[in-house]
Amino acid sequence: MTERNHSAWSPSSRELERQGSRRAINRKQVLIAVVSSLLVLGTLALVLVTSPGWQTVKTTFFDIEYGKEVFPTVIKGLWINLQLTFIGGAAIGVIALGLALLRTTKSPTLTPFRFLATTYVDIFRGAPLILIILLVGFGVPALGLKGISSNVIFLGTVAVVLTYSAYVAEVIRSGILSIHPSQRAAARSLGLSSGQTMRYVVLPQAIRRVVPPLLNDFVSLLKDTGLVSILGVTDAVRAAQINASRTFNYTPYVVAAILFLLITIPMTRYTDRAIRQRTNAQSAEGAI
Repeated sequence: MTERNHSAWSPSSRELERQGSRRAINRKQVLIAVVSSLLVLGTLALVLVTSPGWQTVKTTFFDIEYGKEVFPTVIKGLWINLQLTFIGGAAIGVIALGLALLRTTKSPTLTPFRFLATTYVDIFRGAPLILIILLVGFGVPALGLKGISSNVIFLGTVAVVLTYSAYVAEVIRSGILSIHPSQRAAARSLGLSSGQTMRYVVLPQAIRRVVPPLLNDFVSLLKDTGLVSILGVTDAVRAAQINASRTFNYTPYVVAAILFLLITIPMTRYTDRAIRQRTNAQSAEGAI
């Protein structure tokens, strides 16, 4: 009887009126957004194409035929950027987690390691990445250490890992510190040790909370791998530079920028979605 009444339910005329009003408001807002976007973007495009130097810019930066010619070499260099990103990202995750754990531990035995971790983070967060790349790329081979590769790709990756580990460590540490102390107290009351509490209770929650900022760091990592080109690594940036220097046509730079955008924009949108979902989840928890 209850199921029959539920299936026979239909919205009242008042509810139908509200739904119609909401749809009308949404259509109006979409129309306003489309018109305003066309006006703004159309004005910018008009100013661009009617400027006195547009033909020179078009020939120098947007030569489609030359872009097709250099595309294979630029995308081959992009593959090196992707390799540096994923290999470096894995190393960064391991090192950053260790640094974050050392910085949050309260064990007296680990005090010197906590001090070293803090010093490491302060140094590599404070120094510009390009300087770290130059110091590692030219300083390490000068030491003449046996067993240390002088390959520029390896040295560039090491420099990027050293710098980004400091940033990511602070992101993970903020996630760990955001976990309420009652979580640790509850875990300890159940008989878990400090290590087990961190591994099974604190870290899973902390990592879940910092996924959006970690994704942002990953996007930044992909872009910053282009800086290793100053060591002579033929990545996408370096490949574009070589081709541009041959003809003084800068279309290869535009090609490289477009390739990076094709990767980073979807990642950025996914990050925005993750942040939005996390915010909605927190709002739902607060409402409960």
